Amino acid sequence: MLKAVPGTSDIFPQAKDYPFREPVFRYITTTAEEVLRGAGAQMVHTPIFEYLEVFQKGVGLTSDIVVKKEMYVLEDRGGRLLALRPEPTAAIVRAYNEHGMKVWPQPVRLFTWGPIFRGERQQKGRYKQFHQVDYEALGLSDPLLDAEAIALMVRIYKTLGLKNLEVKLGSVGDPEDRLRYNQYLRTLFEPYAQALSEDSRVRLEANPMRILDSKSERDQQIIAELQPKPMLEFLGPEARAFHEQVCRYLAELGVPFSIDPSMVRGLDYYVRTAWEVHHTSIGAKSALGGGGRYDGLSEMLGGPPVPGVGFGIGIERVAIALQEEGVPIPADPSPTLYLAPLDEAAKIEALVLAEQLRPKIYVEIGYAPKSPRKALEDALKKGARYVGFLGESERARGVITLKHLESGEQTTLEPLQLHSLFEGPEPK
Repeated sequence: MLKAVPGTSDIFPQAKDYPFREPVFRYITTTAEEVLRGAGAQMVHTPIFEYLEVFQKGVGLTSDIVVKKEMYVLEDRGGRLLALRPEPTAAIVRAYNEHGMKVWPQPVRLFTWGPIFRGERQQKGRYKQFHQVDYEALGLSDPLLDAEAIALMVRIYKTLGLKNLEVKLGSVGDPEDRLRYNQYLRTLFEPYAQALSEDSRVRLEANPMRILDSKSERDQQIIAELQPKPMLEFLGPEARAFHEQVCRYLAELGVPFSIDPSMVRGLDYYVRTAWEVHHTSIGAKSALGGGGRYDGLSEMLGGPPVPGVGFGIGIERVAIALQEEGVPIPADPSPTLYLAPLDEAAKIEALVLAEQLRPKIYVEIGYAPKSPRKALEDALKKGARYVGFLGESERARGVITLKHLESGEQTTLEPLQLHSLFEGPEPK
C-alpha cells in the first residue's frame, strides 16, 4: 500500500499528530486572517511553483535553501527550471511588481497562507512540506511599519490563546554595514577555515554572517570559542537610528521584547530590522515565526526599488505550542439531524428531505441502509441532536420517526411538521 512521502502529512480531523488535525489547522489560519484583515491586509495567492530564478535571486545564494540544495526543482517541457516555493516573500514581491501594485495606495498590505516545500532533514517541527501564514507590507520604508508587523504577529499568537511568548529583536544593518561586518568575520574565521563545516567554508567566502546561523555542532563550538562581536556594533548611523526608532515604537505599543545583538535571519534579502518570536515551552525548536525588512528584494528580482517588511508564522510550530499550553480548540458543529434510511428505497427520500432542510440546519445522511440500532450508534458518534428514521413503515404512512438523542423522546412527524419544527431558532 502506497503511503505519504516522509516529511509530509495529510491534514484531516482525526489525524494522529496534533499539528495535522484539520480543526487545529483551520483555527490558526482563520484567526490569523481575522487579525490581518482587521489591519487592512488583503489576501493574495501566488502559484506554488515559480521560475527557479525568483528564489535563487530572492533568498540568496548563501542561504540554506540554496547552499544545502533544499529546493525541489523541476524542468518544464520548454527546458525552463521551476521550483516549488521554499518561502513566500519573493513570489509576493514578484506579484506586486508584475501587477502594478506600486500605483495602489501605499503601503500595500498583503497576506497569504499555504504550503512551503524544503528538502530538509525531518525532525520535530520541521517537514519537507509545511505550512505558513505570511504577511507583507510593501511600498514604504518606515520603522512604524516594522513595529506594526511585530505587533500584529504577537496579536495573532495572543488571539490564538498563547501566553509563553518571547520577541527577540535585532538588526542586520544596511548592505555597507554587513560588508564591514563580513570583513571582520572573514578575518576572524579564516584561521579556522579547515575546521568549519563544508557549508560554512562556502559561506566564509560569500557571506560569513551566515556562519553564525550554522546548525553544525563544530561550527557552534568555534563560534563559542571566538565569541565574535555582534552585528549591532557595526551598524551605521542610519541603520542604528532606524533600529532605535523601532524599539521606541514597540515600547509605546506595549509589546515586550528583548534585544538579540547577534540576530541572523536565514534568508539573504533581509536588511535592518530582523526578529523572531519564540515559545518558551517547546524546547530547542521554539521559534514560532520570524520576520524582517527587505528593502532591496525587488531589485534583486529585476524590479524597481520597493521597500518592504513582513513575517512568516509556521502553522505546525504554532499547533505544537497550542498543544503544549493546552489551549482549547473550537469544536466543529455536530449535525442537528442525522437521517438514517433503513432500506434502499428510503435513500433518495432522505436526500430530498435533507436538501429541503439544509438551508436551515446541519443535516447529515447515513447512506448505507442499516438497522435502527446501528443507525442510532452512528448518530451518537456524530454528536447529532436528532436522528430521523426512514424505512418501509414510515414510507407507507408518509412520516418520519424522529428521536431526540439527549432525552430519548421519540415521535412520528409528517414532512411539513418536520419543516415547522426547524423553522426560526434551532430547537433545543
